[in-house]
Amino acid sequence: MDLEKITLREYKSNDAKTVVSWLKDEYAFRQWCADRYENFPITADDMNALYSNGDVLPFAFCIGNEVAGHFIIRYPNENRDEVRLGFVIVDDKKRGHGLGKKMIQFALKYAAENLHAKKVSLGVFENNPGALKCYKSCGFREVSQSTYTCLGEHWKSIEMEISLE
Repeated sequence: MDLEKITLREYKSNDAKTVVSWLKDEYAFRQWCADRYENFPITADDMNALYSNGDVLPFAFCIGNEVAGHFIIRYPNENRDEVRLGFVIVDDKKRGHGLGKKMIQFALKYAAENLHAKKVSLGVFENNPGALKCYKSCGFREVSQSTYTCLGEHWKSIEMEISLE
């Protein structure tokens, strides 16, 4: 993997086919999106339809010309000094090499420099230890917890944030 050729770019509609191919089972799918999509599996058209309303800024994280990760940024409220990360995912074949951390660092830099955000928040399920470890390694701290019912189970949802000031 040539980590020198890592870039962040705006999401393109043809990226959806790649991203949905990483969502191989419903459990991992729900860890990724909770209930933001009603049905599993989703199609590239489903993903593009959700992004078409303009409420989110979707990104592709690339190694050379290959999409290796994906996330969105959105404003969680009218106060535009906070942004929220969501739909964070790295190609399952490329995990374990620090790409998630690198992608989050790119996202934080983009949020600070381009959106002038003072804070970035996200939610992660406790049953997703790899993601939780990644966010902590990037400096996110836990601010609250709640219980979320998913797939007939009670999952602990952890709210995290990082200050960019």
